[in-house]
Amino acid sequence: MNGGPRRMASRDSLTLLAGPDIRWREALRAGLVGHSREPLNCETPPPLLGADVTPASRFFRRNHFPIPELDAGTWRLAIGGMVRSPLILSLAELRQFGSQSLEAVLECAGNGRTLFSPPAAGEPWGLGAVGSAKWTGVRLAEILDLAGIEPGASEVIFRGADRGPVDGSPEVIAFERSLTVGEAMQSGALLAYAMNGEPMSVTHGHPVRLVVPGLYAVASVKWLTGIIVTDQPFDGYFQSVHYVYEWERGGAAVREPVGAQRVRAMITEPGAGDELEGTFAVRGVAWSGAAPVTLVEVSLDGGPWRPADLAGEPGAHGWQQWELRVAAGARKGAQGELRIRARATDGAGRTQAGRPEWNRLGYGGNFIHEVRVRLR
Repeated sequence: MNGGPRRMASRDSLTLLAGPDIRWREALRAGLVGHSREPLNCETPPPLLGADVTPASRFFRRNHFPIPELDAGTWRLAIGGMVRSPLILSLAELRQFGSQSLEAVLECAGNGRTLFSPPAAGEPWGLGAVGSAKWTGVRLAEILDLAGIEPGASEVIFRGADRGPVDGSPEVIAFERSLTVGEAMQSGALLAYAMNGEPMSVTHGHPVRLVVPGLYAVASVKWLTGIIVTDQPFDGYFQSVHYVYEWERGGAAVREPVGAQRVRAMITEPGAGDELEGTFAVRGVAWSGAAPVTLVEVSLDGGPWRPADLAGEPGAHGWQQWELRVAAGARKGAQGELRIRARATDGAGRTQAGRPEWNRLGYGGNFIHEVRVRLR
C-alpha cells in the first residue's frame, strides 16, 4: 500500500469553485428545477426518476455552502480521535483497500416540504429531492477497524470540506454530521469515490463522500476530509439545530435528529396534466430506510387501493420499481380528470399515512403522491 497510510494530520487543499453559474446552468440543462444558485439547490422532476438508477447529471443537489473543489492528488482523509492508530489516507491509498458497490437511495430529509400546512421553514422542495445511484467505494467499517476504535467511544463525526456562516453569525463552520459507533460499523456505509461507474463529480462530493444507505442524505457527508471518533454526544449545528424533527409536546419543544428515510412511493408516469386514452400504465418507484418495499398500491379517483406489480426482487437499499395497468375506458365517466394516488408499505410493516405529522422544519414529509391527468 505504498508504504501504508501515513499517521499524521495535514491541511486540506481546497479552493472554492469560481463559477457557480456554470453548475447552475448544467443542472437546468439536465431538466432539474432550480431553487438557488449559490448555494446550489436543485431537484429532479418525478417524470425523470423512473429508471433504476439516476444519472449524476439529473441527481438532485442539496448544499448549504459554496461547493468546494478539491484536488484528488493532494486530498487526504484524516481519521483520528479515540482510535489506537490515527490515519491519513490519500485517494490512491484508500482505493487499495478494494471496492464494494451498492445501489442506495439518497433523499433530502426536507423532500416534500412544500406539502406541509401551515408552511414549514426551509428550502421549498417539491418531491424531487431524491435519487438512486450505484455507489462504489471502501467500507467505512474496514477503515475504522484499521484505525481501531477505543473502548468507550460512542459517536463518529464526519467533516466535509464545505463551510460557511449559518444563521447570520459571522463564524464559519464546516458541514459535520455524526453517526453512533453502531451505525458507522453496521450500516454498510461506504467511503464512495465513484457514482454509477464514473469517478465522483465535484457536484456530488469529489473525490470522496460518505454514503449511508437507509438514512436521510444529510448523513452522507460530501467532500469528506475528516473522521473523528469521540465519547461525547455531538451537538454540531447540522446535528442538533438543523436536520432535527421539532414537535411541541406538552407545551415544550422536543427535538430529535432525522434518521431513517420514511417509506414513500412516487408516481413517475404519467406526469401531471398528461392527456391519456385507452389502456395506460401507472409507473413509479418506492423506497424506505427501514426495510425493502413489499407493497405498492394505487387508488383511482378515491377508489379502493389496488396492488401494483413490483419489478424484480426488492432491493436492500435501492428503490423498487412498480407498475399498474389501467383501462381508462372501463372507468365510469371515462372522460375528464382522473386523480391517481400511490402509497407504499415496507417489510417492517410501515405504510404511508395520508398526512405525516407537521414539524417546524418540514422534515419526513412522505405525503401520498397524487397526480391528476386528463382522459380523452
